Amino acid sequence: AHQIKAVMVVHNETSTGATSRIGEVRAAMDRAKHPALLMVDTISGLASADFRFDEWKVDVAVSCSQKGFMLPPGLGFNAVSDRARAVAKTNKMPRSFWDWEDMLKLNANGFFPYTPATNLLYGLREAIAMLLEEGLDEVFARHQRLAAATRAAVQHWGLEVLCQEPRDYSPVLTAVLMPPGHDADQFRQVVLDNYNMSLGSGLSKVAGKVFRIGHLGECNELTLMAALSGVEMGLRVAGVPHRAGGVDAAMALLEQPMPGNAPRHLAVVN
Repeated sequence: AHQIKAVMVVHNETSTGATSRIGEVRAAMDRAKHPALLMVDTISGLASADFRFDEWKVDVAVSCSQKGFMLPPGLGFNAVSDRARAVAKTNKMPRSFWDWEDMLKLNANGFFPYTPATNLLYGLREAIAMLLEEGLDEVFARHQRLAAATRAAVQHWGLEVLCQEPRDYSPVLTAVLMPPGHDADQFRQVVLDNYNMSLGSGLSKVAGKVFRIGHLGECNELTLMAALSGVEMGLRVAGVPHRAGGVDAAMALLEQPMPGNAPRHLAVVN
């Protein structure tokens, strides 16, 4: 009956370490000839995992500055299709801050309706230059490579990756299940106290059951190896049952040459 007005999908789910197949969602909507808008949260996915607003016919996408764009929090991004703008214009609900038109009107001349976060915009310009210099395909390949190395370590340790479907493994972060009888937050505290490294926590239903390893943004092989070493040392100190050598498993994968001529991110040691 076309009562559904919008289908809303999270592109990269940070609490579970899973990436949604947005293109397949759009294909299913098209097969059903459904007029609903497709709205996507790509806050942690944009600039880290492949996302195609036009090709996948997304109507509204939202993102932020603090993930793949490597900036502090503070900037929010919207991409809006003509169809979504037309629907918004028929919406009679009172709104001010959430109205696109004021922003679009002033953006046309390079201005904002409110005081802009100028320092973050300078940072954004540099972040975009870095991404384009590396090349988006290379950026996505680097994230996939670091994610695969992380999973190799986790699997060698004998722990379980929370995301069960390999096609949906996130290139942005890996969520790791703790063995029964071991609290993930206590383990995270051990790692923080001993090695000054903060791991992500489990959220909602997996709180205390999962810790998360991020491998996004300005991250390279050496950065990841340091993080995985901290996790493996933490597992030993916390008395979590595991098989030693996960760092070696990750290293073996990373020692393989990158495909093509993709540049590696530079590591500077002082």
